[in-house]
Amino acid sequence: MSGKEDERKRSSHHTDLYVSIPATCLPIVYHPDYNITFMGLEKLHPFDSGKWGKVIHFLKEEQFIHDGNIVEAREATEEDLLVVHSKRYLNRLKWSVVVASITEIPPLLFLPNPLVQRKVLRPLRTQTGGTIMAGKLAIDRGWAINVGGGFHHCSSDKGGGFCAYADITLAIKFLFERVEGISRATIIDLDAHQGNGHERDFMDDRRVFIMDMYNHNIYPGDRFAKRAIRRKVELEWGTEDSEYLQKLELHSEGTLNEVRPDILVYNAGTDILDGDPLGGLSISPQGIIKRDEIVFRAARQRGIPILMVTSGGYQKKTAQIIAESILNLKRQGLIGAEAEEEERGSSSPETHLLHGAGSAGSTSTTV
Repeated sequence: MSGKEDERKRSSHHTDLYVSIPATCLPIVYHPDYNITFMGLEKLHPFDSGKWGKVIHFLKEEQFIHDGNIVEAREATEEDLLVVHSKRYLNRLKWSVVVASITEIPPLLFLPNPLVQRKVLRPLRTQTGGTIMAGKLAIDRGWAINVGGGFHHCSSDKGGGFCAYADITLAIKFLFERVEGISRATIIDLDAHQGNGHERDFMDDRRVFIMDMYNHNIYPGDRFAKRAIRRKVELEWGTEDSEYLQKLELHSEGTLNEVRPDILVYNAGTDILDGDPLGGLSISPQGIIKRDEIVFRAARQRGIPILMVTSGGYQKKTAQIIAESILNLKRQGLIGAEAEEEERGSSSPETHLLHGAGSAGSTSTTV
């Protein structure tokens, strides 16, 4: 380790998010506190703020997981959040009117902020802690899924679109600061919306390669943030499975061939589903399941650790689709105990050299 790296690690704050996880646990991260329920106010936003618990319920019904083999997420502390966020931004969240604007739930502005912190922001901080924990688990186990997270509209000093904390940026920066040998990351963002938060955060950071595939006609339309996208795939209204999956296969392969990262962060929003009131695309449930398989398979074939977060999705049926996709990944041998054994078996010096291969300087591709 270089003197600079050693000094950087010594200066890192104490965190409870990089705790040791028993080998008996699957790298699937969740906490019941993810779910937001408060006097029905959550129903004023189209987002299903209880979908994370429903995903877990479906996975338990299929006997893939149980309470004893999933990883319990921990809430990100203020010190954890300050790795990315400014003190000024975190202080602004102490105003209910600011939280109401970010979450797009106007009545929150009339509630005392301690109540808003407990009922709305604590669940989001717990999901953020879950993403950071899952990042480390992905490195250790080859894959990890945070059943929540994916707040890709939040940057270091600005929230929006129901995203109050920049969990994707935080997970990557924690890895860069705390895990030796992790110096390159790729984000594949397949939520229907442009991921302008992490794009703004990594605008000038050449260690992070961003592929973003989204409906360019909808929120947020952030032209400045688009400058950070290295492989940009802009979709039209009503794009269907055939075109979508063809473009995904082409560009995910191209992305991972262009730069070989040490970690792949996969933002797997289900708001691409046909009928979603905000996404504007027409992808079938089978198309979403195939999409996730394509991304995981591309990572697995290259020995790249992958962290998946679930991001947006504004229909009640998305929870079951997420669960069915996770079960399909298990059936395909892309996650589960077998996949972890394969990862441990391939953890040779040659594999680590492969992780670091590739060119850091590349140009943006637009479709």
